[in-house]
Amino acid sequence: LNNRLYFIYKYAIIVFITRKQARSGIYDDKLWADSSYYIFRFIEKTGGMFHITGMENIAKTPEPVIFIGNHMSTLETMVLPGIIAPHRLVTFVVKESLVNHPLFGDVMKSRDPIIVGRTDPRKDLEAVMNGGMELLSKGISIVIFPQSTRSLEFKPEDFNSLGVKLAKKAGVKVVPIALKTDYWGNGKIIKEIGPIDRHKPIYLKFGEPFEVSGIGKEDNQRVIDFIQESLKIWNPPIPQKGG
Repeated sequence: LNNRLYFIYKYAIIVFITRKQARSGIYDDKLWADSSYYIFRFIEKTGGMFHITGMENIAKTPEPVIFIGNHMSTLETMVLPGIIAPHRLVTFVVKESLVNHPLFGDVMKSRDPIIVGRTDPRKDLEAVMNGGMELLSKGISIVIFPQSTRSLEFKPEDFNSLGVKLAKKAGVKVVPIALKTDYWGNGKIIKEIGPIDRHKPIYLKFGEPFEVSGIGKEDNQRVIDFIQESLKIWNPPIPQKGG
């Protein structure tokens, strides 16, 4: 049954269960991690092959951290809670459209995320700085995808420095995340329910925590380099046939 129909069926079940739990006010950190792990397992059952490295870096420091990574598909949003939440309290920076989504909105709102509009950089900066400082003071780590939207191609010019700026202001460390999750594509009707490609391995790599120094430009480049170097390994160039 490792086909798209089975995948959509299992995903729909967990979406409606968690939506009901969130509306009832019982969807806590444990249920979030459990439902994420459920998704992780049925991805494996539909042929998804996970390669996860650097997990020791998730909880290497006792203080909260900022996880900064590239955003390729819905997959990372769904499985990262099951990987990170068992080790430390965590939430996400999310687009406003996601918390207003008829299927996923209740779940996301229950996670007390930082909400950004992605249309006004100044307002987004204010939301991330103010909301981030409050969450970090409570010991809650934050996952941020600095790209404006999901993209199969990683473009450094679209990778803003919001996460690094927050880490600098709060005095917390950054944990870079490199992701290759194009196993799960975007859907035509519902973006979050797209086709799956079992021929594409799934890669997640957590880097060493590091402190932000200076104005943060070099530190943001450090995250970019970490992602690019990882993607280069996972996407080796296709040899050209000799003429």
